[in-house]
Amino acid sequence: MRAFVFPGQGSQKVGMGAELAQASAVAREVFEEVDDALGQGLFKIMTQGPEEELTLTENAQPAIMANAIAVLRVLEKEGGIALADKADFVAGHSLGEYTALCAAGAFSLADTARLLKRRGQSMQAAVPVGVGAMAALLGADIEKATALAEAAAEGEVCAVANDNDPTQVVISGHKGAIERAIGLVKDFGIKRGIALPVSAPFHCPLMQPAADAMAEALEKTAPGTLQVALFANVTAGVVTDPAEVRRLLVEQVTGRVRWRESAIAMKEAGVENFVEIGGKVVGPMIKRSAGEVEVASATSMAEIEELAKVL
Repeated sequence: MRAFVFPGQGSQKVGMGAELAQASAVAREVFEEVDDALGQGLFKIMTQGPEEELTLTENAQPAIMANAIAVLRVLEKEGGIALADKADFVAGHSLGEYTALCAAGAFSLADTARLLKRRGQSMQAAVPVGVGAMAALLGADIEKATALAEAAAEGEVCAVANDNDPTQVVISGHKGAIERAIGLVKDFGIKRGIALPVSAPFHCPLMQPAADAMAEALEKTAPGTLQVALFANVTAGVVTDPAEVRRLLVEQVTGRVRWRESAIAMKEAGVENFVEIGGKVVGPMIKRSAGEVEVASATSMAEIEELAKVL
């Protein structure tokens, strides 16, 4: 069995999509459609920067999605590979869940771009700059990270945001609490705590205003039928019902990304082969979490051609 997986925020870099657009008219169409849907020159920011503009949450989220869908469309249209025939499941890390749903046919490309733009804007606006923070805990498992977060909170928000793999957990919350947590890592047997260069504290209760905004947006642009079942971030379980998908997407804004558990659950469901589309970030996390599985990835034209041969 096979799962197609999609990366989340942090995988963006200036120059993304340029080589693919040059090599493929199919890829160019994807980037043009996203630009049209958003009414902005996102592809120009993706390929030329400046980096600080690409890193803005409202740009990074649709950009990462557009890049992954461009790779997928090239694989499908030029490689003759239909996702619905080759994938038993899809999954995506945080914003990558929207990419996965687009890939599975639940959202159109234009709607996915608009939803992610809105998601990025509302997440950015939910907490004033400087109030929140996030940190990656290296050499931490979920138990150690949870204990650290509880100890550092001191009445503020400090929560596990991403359970990425057995060696890396991300925490999110008030800046003071995150700084306290970084200072306490050694007491909890954690190797390092690194403050992340993010503009808001994602996947924690401080994001509630953004969750409310997404509930409204998803009411107007509801997901349709999925051609491939989704492993959802907040449950690490399978979902196919569009109404349930919508509910979980709202919950996901404040909820934990249970990526490690999702990887293990997909393996337990029989998945032995994982294909990361548009990045090389979440595949290695899956390998560290699920153990004996095959992980392939495609970001470039050459990699797409290689992947098409083995699928």
